[in-house]
Amino acid sequence: MLNERIELLERTFRHIATTRMAGVPVLHAPLQVRAVGFAPLPEAPGWLCGVLVTPWFMNLLRLPLQPLADIASASAAGCLEVGHDLQRRIGSEALYFVGAHEERLGHFEQCSLYSPMFHFADQAAAVATAAEVMKLLRNPPAAQAAISSSPTPPP
Repeated sequence: MLNERIELLERTFRHIATTRMAGVPVLHAPLQVRAVGFAPLPEAPGWLCGVLVTPWFMNLLRLPLQPLADIASASAAGCLEVGHDLQRRIGSEALYFVGAHEERLGHFEQCSLYSPMFHFADQAAAVATAAEVMKLLRNPPAAQAAISSSPTPPP
């Protein structure tokens, strides 16, 4: 189910890239749509979190594992209404998310990381940045420092 949801996310935004975004000046043509680091959110069962890279933005997404097609199901699942924002915790970070909806995908939440995308030289740089964002959210520097400074247990 996870792979199908991620594939639908990428297909939806590839479609947007070739339709609604075609010819828009903020589109950085060398970049492609790619979902990076999506995994279940331990603190929010039924939700995935990851970074969506597109030629026009890079956003952190909270994506329900099950599509939420209508506002009633989105509201029942705790998803923000389209355009409404709220601070949510991802790992140790408090970030502002905004409710969004795409017909093919349903309701989800997004937090803007970069837009436009012109300062990324290529797809590899954008994907590496997205992967680093997810790494830092899942393993914050303070936690990494505590792990590396703790004494090594005897064998």
